[in-house]
Amino acid sequence: MSKVLVTGGAGFIGSNFVRMLVAEGKHEVVNLDCLTYAGNLENLAECEDAPNYAFRKVDITEVEAVERAFEDTKPDCVVHFAAESHVDRSVLDATEFVVTNVVGTQVLLDAARRHGAGRFVHVSTDEVYGSLGETGRFSETSPIQPNSPYSASKAASDFFARAAFHTHGLDTLITRCSNNYGPYQFPEKLIPLMILNALADEPLPVYGDGKNVRDWIHVEDHCRAVRMVMDNGVPGEVYNIGGNSERENIHVVKKILELVGKGEDLIRYVDDRPGHDRRYAIDGSKIERELGFVPSRDFEKGLAETVAWYAANLTWCEHVRSGRYRQYYDKQYGSRLGSE
Repeated sequence: MSKVLVTGGAGFIGSNFVRMLVAEGKHEVVNLDCLTYAGNLENLAECEDAPNYAFRKVDITEVEAVERAFEDTKPDCVVHFAAESHVDRSVLDATEFVVTNVVGTQVLLDAARRHGAGRFVHVSTDEVYGSLGETGRFSETSPIQPNSPYSASKAASDFFARAAFHTHGLDTLITRCSNNYGPYQFPEKLIPLMILNALADEPLPVYGDGKNVRDWIHVEDHCRAVRMVMDNGVPGEVYNIGGNSERENIHVVKKILELVGKGEDLIRYVDDRPGHDRRYAIDGSKIERELGFVPSRDFEKGLAETVAWYAANLTWCEHVRSGRYRQYYDKQYGSRLGSE
């Protein structure tokens, strides 16, 4: 049974990926996460007693801690989700984005090379391509033109992953995905924020005119695509992962209101975000052609399922919004692990 080290496995996408691998039972899964505000071990409660799962509290920017983790676990593959990811936070202060997303990625690449990790999958974003006009889609050869501090930090980390392949021969691959949605997403992101505000009869803040377009993919489809890249991707290649579901933000917001039975009077248009890209769209023909990935979730159905999940998991949501989820680590692990 091969060993997969997943960074950021307590976050939204990472925890969905970890649960998928643990449930399949084909890999030993080691989760490295430093449990920042977006890292929530409650997302992985069902994995705790699984014989093929282990958690280590590690900051990927701390070289010695990362070295110990690699020495102890000896992974066959690294899947790197860990990142500061919220654009609004990067606009306010980009420092942590540079430290975590750029320096942290290089620390991991160095450790993977030194300890013989066979494959390194770097999970990135379509935001590194910048903004599209009304037509066209991003391909893997589109220019890298990031417009926010967040996307700039992810573009830089992409380049370091690419350099590790071309300079050192490390088996690296890069995935760039469109906007994710689904269960366990931190509620500062668009869809869970709008769902929870609507359920509470609170205003729904919409940037600008609300006509910014995003391509949406269900997180489980994204995780399935990353696994395909992990298993069968060509070393050194980039794979775009899209959901074939372009929607204006205002369409998504209005659909959420419809699903929860609330009126559009809750919508509040607010000043647009600086550097707000107008449109993203992904050309996923390469990963379909080479690896056979096609998204399986219809967006309208997936959104309805997501709304239902949040409505049924308000205790989880309250823990996240109040910060009580941070107590879970101490309660479950106490002094057994501590900081690595």
